[in-house]
Amino acid sequence: MRKRLNIFIDESGDFGFAKGSSELYAVSFVLHESSNSIKNELAYLNEKLDNLNYNGMIHLAYLVAKRGDYAGLSPEKRKAIFWAIFYFSIRIKAKFKTIIIDKKYINKKSQLNIFLQKEIKKFVEQNIKYFKSFKKIVIYYDNGQETLRDILDKIFMKLPIEKRDNFNHKEKRLFQVSDMLTIIDKLDYKRKNNIKFTKAETFFFEGEDFRHIINLLKSKRI
Repeated sequence: MRKRLNIFIDESGDFGFAKGSSELYAVSFVLHESSNSIKNELAYLNEKLDNLNYNGMIHLAYLVAKRGDYAGLSPEKRKAIFWAIFYFSIRIKAKFKTIIIDKKYINKKSQLNIFLQKEIKKFVEQNIKYFKSFKKIVIYYDNGQETLRDILDKIFMKLPIEKRDNFNHKEKRLFQVSDMLTIIDKLDYKRKNNIKFTKAETFFFEGEDFRHIINLLKSKRI
């Protein structure tokens, strides 16, 4: 039996339906077996960030929108930070899963709750043999949304889980990968469904082959 599986979870979007609420809701999972060292990959990432004179947390939504810590950074530097975390995610031995919910097909929070629970439950059930092959599963989720926290607790309760909700977001680069995936996969959903990118999204990824980004991630999907 494998020893330990770490699952890093982050979400993007909200449960609201008023004007100004998110169009899409996404939750991403990064699954990393503790036996698979990421020491070399972390060294690669840290070297890239050191060369950019940046060692903070990487929050892709803010990076794209030029907000927070990134407000004063040039477009070139912000893009370089993105590529550093992106290629780190490709190099590590881990598996990714993102669930996207388009809120235009539902009209209230209770429906979103039910649909989200259904999709996460399906993901776990489809991979239940894999999850049960570990002595311990450590879930890293910062309880950013109580509704998602409650769903995760309910679905994972029959597995040998240990929850970590108080951790250093800056140090846990795998958590930052889950953050990145929520944004990348929402953008891919927009691209496939002819949903207009924001001006910031269009500007940030202008000139990039977005399909190439998605194709590189294909081998990581579970």
